[in-house]
Amino acid sequence: MPEATGGSVKGGVRGRTLAQVYRRFGEGDALKISPLYARMAIALSESPEALRVIENAPPRRRHPTVILAALHDLALSGQASDLAAAFATANATAATSGADGVDVVGAVGVGVVERVGELVLGVGAGRKVRGDEGGRHAVLYPAVAEVARRVGAASVGLIDVGRPAGLNLTVDRVGISYSSGQSLGDSGSAVQVSASVVGDGLVPLLAVPEVAARIVVDVDPVDVTEVDEARWLRACVPPDQVERLARLEAELALAAAAPPVLVRGGVVDVLPEALALVPDDVLPVVITTWALSGLDLEGRLRFLQRLDEAATRRPVAWVSVEGVGVAPGMPTFGDRRASGHSIIGLGVFDHTSLHATAVGRCWLRGEMLAWLADA
Repeated sequence: MPEATGGSVKGGVRGRTLAQVYRRFGEGDALKISPLYARMAIALSESPEALRVIENAPPRRRHPTVILAALHDLALSGQASDLAAAFATANATAATSGADGVDVVGAVGVGVVERVGELVLGVGAGRKVRGDEGGRHAVLYPAVAEVARRVGAASVGLIDVGRPAGLNLTVDRVGISYSSGQSLGDSGSAVQVSASVVGDGLVPLLAVPEVAARIVVDVDPVDVTEVDEARWLRACVPPDQVERLARLEAELALAAAAPPVLVRGGVVDVLPEALALVPDDVLPVVITTWALSGLDLEGRLRFLQRLDEAATRRPVAWVSVEGVGVAPGMPTFGDRRASGHSIIGLGVFDHTSLHATAVGRCWLRGEMLAWLADA
């Protein structure tokens, strides 16, 4: 192993040393989203002792996103109170003076790694860094309401596929405002979201019917009622993204008030189990939001087969928000693949037939949409 001047080659990525990985992250990806994380990553890259600690983690657990989330988790849990104070000071400084206020954070973060390195590595061990777990309510609310109307359903059972925390499942309990002046949902909810509407189409002002079941399907679902798991979701959001953290906090509280049933496993394998949990007189609505891209074509076709097999006794609905051409059988308005937007699609399986309709496009993970169902 080289001298402790910047991490060993085996700790790096594609031939870069670990120090280079952290510096590149701090000067690139992190700088775009979080000045705090950028400063911390660069500070870690300059600390041979901290890098030696990080090198004790398995290769995939050494990445800056894992270590920074672990540090945030320790701050949130009270096990790194000095780092929590540094985060709060930096955020307050940025809010009052416009200054970044991040210089001290890097030094404090390095100190935590050097002081309790095993604890830092333990927090990040075996955990996935959750990129963005917020619900996609502005897109899903009108889509769920519309597909229920088409079937004539008085109640629905929502099955969220590939979103581990199932925050999409609170769609009926949030408030939504659109740039068109329209609003949907509960204006008194603690979770309020907004979205821009593109074009002349207006979202349908239909209410989501009674939700009789809430179910998560994922290989590694998150129990939002479990303190450590919920805190890890918060820890995966940079501490200087204050508004995003506040919204996630509200969404987690809303989800914990009516926690979903967790079905663990690959979607193709366990989807029948999840569908069977929906009462017979309730319309199952399977939701995929950028989830099917994780399956190969065979897996996506088997996913459709599972929905089709479940529709022999009652209709089964599918709300799809996926990249162009990702959802098999879903129309695409003739759009090209990798066109930079996603298709909002509705599917109804009924007695081995699929009635699929594209109702809109969306961008920025649902923060901007064009409703085209009447076009």
